Amino acid sequence: MSKNKTGYKGPYGNQKRGEREGRSCVRYRCGVLPTIQDVLRQRPGWIEVKDEGEWDFNWCDVGWLRENFDHSYMEEHVRICHFRNHYELTRKNLMVKNLKRHRKTLEREAGRLEAAKCDFFPRTFELPSEYHLFVEEFKRSPGSTWIMKPVARSQGKGIFLFRKLKDIMDWKKDGTRSEEQKDEAQVESYVAQRYIENPYLINGRKFDLRVYVLVTSYIPLKAWLYRDGFARFSSTRFSLSSIDDQYVHLTNVAVQKTAPDYDPEKGCKWQMRQLRRYLTAKHGTETVEGLFKDIDNIFVCSLQSVQKVIINDKHCFELYGYDILLDQDLKPWLIEVNASPSLSASSQEDYEMKFNLLEDTLHIVDMEGRLTGREKRVGGFDLMWNDGPVYREDINMEALGCSSLTVNTHLGCVNDRKKQLRQFLKPFPVQKKT
Repeated sequence: MSKNKTGYKGPYGNQKRGEREGRSCVRYRCGVLPTIQDVLRQRPGWIEVKDEGEWDFNWCDVGWLRENFDHSYMEEHVRICHFRNHYELTRKNLMVKNLKRHRKTLEREAGRLEAAKCDFFPRTFELPSEYHLFVEEFKRSPGSTWIMKPVARSQGKGIFLFRKLKDIMDWKKDGTRSEEQKDEAQVESYVAQRYIENPYLINGRKFDLRVYVLVTSYIPLKAWLYRDGFARFSSTRFSLSSIDDQYVHLTNVAVQKTAPDYDPEKGCKWQMRQLRRYLTAKHGTETVEGLFKDIDNIFVCSLQSVQKVIINDKHCFELYGYDILLDQDLKPWLIEVNASPSLSASSQEDYEMKFNLLEDTLHIVDMEGRLTGREKRVGGFDLMWNDGPVYREDINMEALGCSSLTVNTHLGCVNDRKKQLRQFLKPFPVQKKT
């Protein structure tokens, strides 16, 4: 099969990234995706390439990646918005498999206390392959509620709650199929997960958090945390008496906006700052600091769990959308990680947040060569991990034993990104007239 040659062939074509000042013209491709199209079109010196034209930057969907990545030659400077096997973290079954393996490794190498840092995901089984293991666990806690999710779908599609084994008989078939069965339609893989029956409620309603983490390298691991994010609320008061009502149990906007009483103006979101202020007023600063520290731990452990299996590639970066649920004890639970978090906006405020998020993502990917590589903050992003934890202030080795060191994360804090960008970003390269 012939290879598609990708990348700029001008004067920078054969130079290493560190040996050039920046690219005065960036040719980009973009799928039909909301918001990111607007961000790319307003970026100085960026030109959209259609069809088979050569490009320097590609904001593609995972379908394009699957079909084209292995058949493309990419020059040094080219960037693409997914890692080749991103699904190791973003498919529900593989995420849990990798987390379980990581926890076992930690227990073997560092002890149970360290392994306990991975106890942030509910009991989970893949069906049909782990059906018998699931049944054993199910029988240990009769009457409890479980949730079934297809491993590779999104926006709440195919999800349902159950309390009886008869509701999941379709997934009873295990992976060993006879010759006669091979022609039968395959049963779609699902995960069965213990449902969090005691979610933290605000005004009687369940919510989860959508938080954004940008990974620019897996070896070494380099990850950035965005200050803004939001809480997504269900439109109906929480109750376990009706497990069939999606509007009670699923917080996905795609589900909630179909509710009869959904108000598109009000939506069903709180900005992260609003949630952090609410929790601080109710529980105090120290408790909320502890909660957000636990959330940071989720990001780091989950990325470390796939660090050795993700195919690291200097051309790739990934903007992940993490979904996290809080329970009544303010314990955060990782629900899932999205490789293609929704970029469409449910309100003007939501649009502005996502526009800024994407703009700052492009600043960090830095096609123009404006960064030094030593930055701890770029716009609304804070460098959270750089082959080890990143602290808020420059520290010397003597200070490493000090317990007062604070990790460089500011989720839900003030995001004065415009002021910060003005202070440290060099102007865009002067555009040459053609």
